[in-house]
Amino acid sequence: MASLKTKQYMVLISSTIAFTVCFMVWMMFAVLGIPIKKSLGLSETEFGLLTAIPVLTGSLVRLPIGLLTDKFGGRIVFFILMLATVIPIYCVSFATEYWHFLVLGLFVGLAGGSFTVGIAYVAKWFDKSRQGLAMGIFGAGNAGTAVNKFIAPTLILAYGWTIVPNVYAVILLATALLFWFFTYSDPNHKVASNVKFSEQLRLMKDPAVL
Repeated sequence: MASLKTKQYMVLISSTIAFTVCFMVWMMFAVLGIPIKKSLGLSETEFGLLTAIPVLTGSLVRLPIGLLTDKFGGRIVFFILMLATVIPIYCVSFATEYWHFLVLGLFVGLAGGSFTVGIAYVAKWFDKSRQGLAMGIFGAGNAGTAVNKFIAPTLILAYGWTIVPNVYAVILLATALLFWFFTYSDPNHKVASNVKFSEQLRLMKDPAVL
């Protein structure tokens, strides 16, 4: 049986790695969009929409994902979030029409919700005196955007743009599985099962509700 300290470190390290990979995936179209634009002959407006769609989705899902994290726990929500993004990412390599990329971009954008899940999940494993350090370490996962700008162009130059979604899908799947096996759940970190989502929303305005 792992000690509390071991669980804390495993949760923090695994969540940070998962967050890094998710952000790498989330910003995939920032690089991938360039060869796609050339291939499809997209206008600047179409190109801008293509790169913005995943970012928009990632921003919009943060509230509902945050509520789900409080309700069901960060471990399961983070795991499902990553798995749900794997297939859309892989399918990008088979897209041939502009609308294909837009639809898939909506689902790829789910990876952007990893920030909300990770913050809520990791924070509950540490007391207030150590939460700042833990959040700082976890927040370093933003470096995933820089990792994307290094990996994606290298792959594109060597094998063409279609290889990027395939590689990213494999990396994300492996990350999701490793995350699941090296993290833990604590029932005490969840909102009581009899609390409705509407009450969770009210709690945001008035902590005395519950």
